[in-house]
Amino acid sequence: MNGLESARCEACRKDAPKLTDAEIDELMPEVQGWSINEAEGEKRLVRIFKFDNFADALDFTNRIGSLAEDNAHHPAILTEWGKVTVSWWTHKINGLHRNDFIMAAKTNAVMNSISGGLSDRAV
Repeated sequence: MNGLESARCEACRKDAPKLTDAEIDELMPEVQGWSINEAEGEKRLVRIFKFDNFADALDFTNRIGSLAEDNAHHPAILTEWGKVTVSWWTHKINGLHRNDFIMAAKTNAVMNSISGGLSDRAV
């Protein structure tokens, strides 16, 4: 278990600073398979997870939903036949916070617990 995976999200205020590019670069190695995308002027952590069918994709979606509720931090999730796209960013600051990297690491852990490994199930 890496440091981010075992960390807890902290309450984030509207005046919390967004992560700098240097901070993002430092955290990226801890969230294997995630990329930084920009949408609506906001940086977001995004990853697509693949599944054999819709039922498995929906199960993963529900697990991520429970994880989000437990941590009071919520992603955008797109569930389709055979894949789930998860996007983490902090709505209050319109960008990336350390919490997003914590949740990306926890999302990877959920996938790892389902598949026994990320390499064949995530892109």
